[in-house]
Amino acid sequence: MTTMRRLLCLLSSAVALLLFALPAHAQASAAEVDIITPHITDSHEIEIPWPTWPTLHKVVHLPRWAPFHIGGVEVDMSPTKHVVWMLISALTILVLMLYAANAQGRQTRTAGHSRGFAGGIEAMVLYIRNEVIIPNVGHHGNGFVPFLLTLFFFILACNLWGIFPWGSTATSNVSVTATLALVTFFVVEGAGIRAQGTGYLSTIFYWNKDLPIYLRVPMFLLLSPLEFIGKLTKPFALTIRLFANMTAGHIVVLALISMIFTFRSIASGAPFLMAVAINVLELFVAFLQAFIFTLLSSVFIGQIREAHH
Repeated sequence: MTTMRRLLCLLSSAVALLLFALPAHAQASAAEVDIITPHITDSHEIEIPWPTWPTLHKVVHLPRWAPFHIGGVEVDMSPTKHVVWMLISALTILVLMLYAANAQGRQTRTAGHSRGFAGGIEAMVLYIRNEVIIPNVGHHGNGFVPFLLTLFFFILACNLWGIFPWGSTATSNVSVTATLALVTFFVVEGAGIRAQGTGYLSTIFYWNKDLPIYLRVPMFLLLSPLEFIGKLTKPFALTIRLFANMTAGHIVVLALISMIFTFRSIASGAPFLMAVAINVLELFVAFLQAFIFTLLSSVFIGQIREAHH
């Protein structure tokens, strides 16, 4: 504990000295720049590490393509910052999973079990499969394991890349989370149609055969719209939960960092330490939100598959 306190004091002093060492014009310009909005919103430029003091980054403008029209709607397919980071996240997961799979197979053949990075990935995969997906999806749920595991690791990679100084959190974009939720919605409804056949209609139209006809019709008219709205609230909940949690954490961290430049004194150590603490919490939230999205998707699939039982 004593060593930890000394380390925190040293970090606070380093931040304060760094701020005192900044040129006056750099401090003034920092006070005029909005550091929150550009970080949490999408744009047609990205930042990369670059040895230029004091920003230590370089802005790269992404190519702009001519939009095309579908009917009266203009569609712009130009790459944006969040699109780039989604591609980076997908590529990261592809490379790491291929490496882990090869290492796991090699280690299992030689030592009888996996270890190291491959063992950690195997433990995560088995936990998500055996404790989250199969118990919630229900019987014959193995067919949904690849989709749900892909969902988990893709969201996790997007969340983690946003913690890096020059990274960006694609899942703080409501369009990204809405698309993930929409894909999940179609998988859920497709699972219901496959499992129930024509009985799937009972998940939309409330028709209770145990009720007398004079109660059945009014209940049908009253509850059928609610059943339909209930289907739409599930992807809406997935969208807003992931978007809000990933955006809120970054806003808090950036607000605390901006306080460092506002104080410009030894007092800057306090918001610095708070920002570090929140950033550590963000690491936990990155895993938690990927887990919750996967858990809820599994629950929704299991509910609609078992609705006829």
